[in-house]
Amino acid sequence: MLLGALPHPILVIGEDNQIVYGNAAAELFLSTSSTMMTRLKLDDVIAFGCPLLALVDQVRESGSTVNEYEVEMASPKFATPKLVDVYAGPMNEGHPLIVIMLQQRSMAHMIERQLTHRAAARSVSGMAAVLAHEIKNPLSGIKGAAQLLEQNLSDEDRALSQLICSETERIRNLVNRMEVFGDERPLAKEPVNIHDVLNHVRRLSESGFARGVRIVEDYDPSLPPIPGNRDKLVQAFLNLVKNAAEAIGDNKDGHGRIVMQTSFRPGVRLSVPGAEARITLPLMIQIEDNGSGVPDHLKPHLFDPFVTTKHNGTGLGLALVAKIIGDHGGIIECDSEANRTVFRVLLPMQDHVSKPTTGPFRRPVPVNDRNR
Repeated sequence: MLLGALPHPILVIGEDNQIVYGNAAAELFLSTSSTMMTRLKLDDVIAFGCPLLALVDQVRESGSTVNEYEVEMASPKFATPKLVDVYAGPMNEGHPLIVIMLQQRSMAHMIERQLTHRAAARSVSGMAAVLAHEIKNPLSGIKGAAQLLEQNLSDEDRALSQLICSETERIRNLVNRMEVFGDERPLAKEPVNIHDVLNHVRRLSESGFARGVRIVEDYDPSLPPIPGNRDKLVQAFLNLVKNAAEAIGDNKDGHGRIVMQTSFRPGVRLSVPGAEARITLPLMIQIEDNGSGVPDHLKPHLFDPFVTTKHNGTGLGLALVAKIIGDHGGIIECDSEANRTVFRVLLPMQDHVSKPTTGPFRRPVPVNDRNR
């Protein structure tokens, strides 16, 4: 049957909302076999009051196709509601059967946010170049003048000159961080073992900001190398783990946990503007924490510069992560709710595994901390 070959969940609904058919994608989506589905009504698998039920009634009454975007679909089968686009219409004119196609919004959001992140990084690049030239040089003059004045000042006034020096140094450090966004040079890439990167990040984290937080590794040991820059990848994932540790804070009473997971997703292919072919991003790396989560009003802007929930934060950490992942040809996405935040990175695979550019390629380290 043609509907069975489609990659999106397809449901055929009969009279009284009886489920007549569900394809393989629908089985996976609803965690229910097709045999079991045909014994149920749509009302049995969808929570009461779900907008999907009203859409089916609308199709049945009007006899025409209905499209609805970003419908929150709740079900006893789901741990949390899922955001879907719904396409519903009659099977044939005058026929009681209704066809429903569901498309989860997560992948669409990944593509949209990927382009947004890169656009934001480009806008910051131009601003960083201006700041570096127009602010750093005058700052050096201000600091030097304050240090010269300090020699002839009283103790009370000397404290003010020292304040000027410390504040100019703070601004200089901020500009230094922003200068990274202005670096548009292509990365010098080589085959990188992502598990070596994550293990290094873990060691740095456990010896510093993540003391007292349990870090769990859940690795796929068969993962091939990633074409990238090891130092940049360390910087990106160190920022993600640091954010996770800070989100946990002191609120977990020793129950804070960060899960570092890798897996292979061969079916992930994206069409990106400017690319002739669809891009395959099969390598997935996830950093998950059980902190308080990201506020809803910040989620759409999480990777924009100067967006932060920290009192003393600059809001450049995640923007830098998005730039680094974008420079590697990948995308980053965040799913967050109370007590569970996941930063998901999708990266391409090394084209020529047999010809590494530097040194022998070592096999990924095996899972060694699944039950830690």
